Amino acid sequence: MKTGIDWLADVDESVRQSVADSLDPAERKEFDFHWGMIARKTQLPPPGDWRVWMIMAGRGFGKTRAGAEWVRSVAESHPGARIALVSSSLAEARAVMVEGESGLLACSPPDRRPTFASSLRIVQFPNGAQAQLFSAAEPETLRGPQHSHAWCDEIGKWPLSHNRATRTWDNLLMGLRVGKDPRITATTTPRAVPLVQRLLAQEPDSSTVVTRGSTYDNASNLPKRFLEAIDSEFAGSQLARQEIGGEFLRDIEGALWTRSMLEQVQEEARSTEYRRIVVAVDPPASAEGDECGIIVAGLGEDGIARVLADCSLAHAKPDRWAKGVADAAQHWKADRVIAEANQGGAMVETVLRAADQYLPVKLVHASRGKTARAEPVAALYSSGRVRHCGHFPQLEDQMCGMLVGGEYSGPGRSPDRADALVWGLTELVLGRAVNPSVRPL
Repeated sequence: MKTGIDWLADVDESVRQSVADSLDPAERKEFDFHWGMIARKTQLPPPGDWRVWMIMAGRGFGKTRAGAEWVRSVAESHPGARIALVSSSLAEARAVMVEGESGLLACSPPDRRPTFASSLRIVQFPNGAQAQLFSAAEPETLRGPQHSHAWCDEIGKWPLSHNRATRTWDNLLMGLRVGKDPRITATTTPRAVPLVQRLLAQEPDSSTVVTRGSTYDNASNLPKRFLEAIDSEFAGSQLARQEIGGEFLRDIEGALWTRSMLEQVQEEARSTEYRRIVVAVDPPASAEGDECGIIVAGLGEDGIARVLADCSLAHAKPDRWAKGVADAAQHWKADRVIAEANQGGAMVETVLRAADQYLPVKLVHASRGKTARAEPVAALYSSGRVRHCGHFPQLEDQMCGMLVGGEYSGPGRSPDRADALVWGLTELVLGRAVNPSVRPL
């Protein structure tokens, strides 16, 4: 027989709202903390004898709230529960999992709210259950402690160097030996990193259950302007399919760059001294070509090349894309504009000079195919000599579509942004080592 909470969980939102409106203030306050009544079905634990429940969904889906509510339900029903809270860092575990707007403290009713001893990294529930914070950056801290349950947040962004993510997970698994029914809930956006792929491979096994969803599943609780902004900024990109649609994008076999590789080179934009900064241009093939690739890159004093901006323009006439190049060069104080000249070299130089007669233009001619030029640049990424200062979704989509052997399997007809990137990094790091047939002015 269904309980009142079970019944309310199955009815339409309008019915639940009507019930809530009929309550007095004290009842309504308690109603807000009955997660089973207000959650979407995809935010509730699946039935069955599962060991791992992975919620893999887009940003804003409500993954954090689902994870926190699951921990709260475990703690309230198991006074002896010992729960591990694992995030990419201790700071994020505290800021998101414990003290965040959807974290443990916020989702607990006042009369049953746990206390957080930050110095001990322990969340203490009134009935005796405990949760302890751990960082995936320190896998060995999970070697030894024993737990009955665990909530692992954003496992897709756990540190990848030295296999920290998988080592953290393995140490956690070996410590899940308290109680009769140890379980893990993992929340993440879908990223093609080894740990997420490992769990997806286990999905056919009934002990691992995956819940999928998108940002739009939670649209009623998200600001309209936020939804409009992500549509405007990311619509049509593979990043939107991943970070918003919650789609798991597997790497293309034979690609020069993989998404996990690009995840590892991300860093926050920062003030750095640069030896050189260039603006690299892959002009459209015609006067009204589909896209002009415009990439800004710099070589730091530390010897690391950094991609600073993607200023590419789609469906731009020559005067517009040339102005875009000139504006980028002025803004970033570039010492050189590297422009591919295979498609009408004289026209390219003339158009750029028309935008700014003092533009420091250097024309380069491709003697080899795009992929052949890209291979040594991809090797720079593998050796840790390139960083991306921010996310460049359309550029990275194209990079992940360039294949060994010369084929392109990414979005659009041509990897214009990626080709501009290759010219820029070749100029900064590789010089004449790859024989790009450069013709100076």
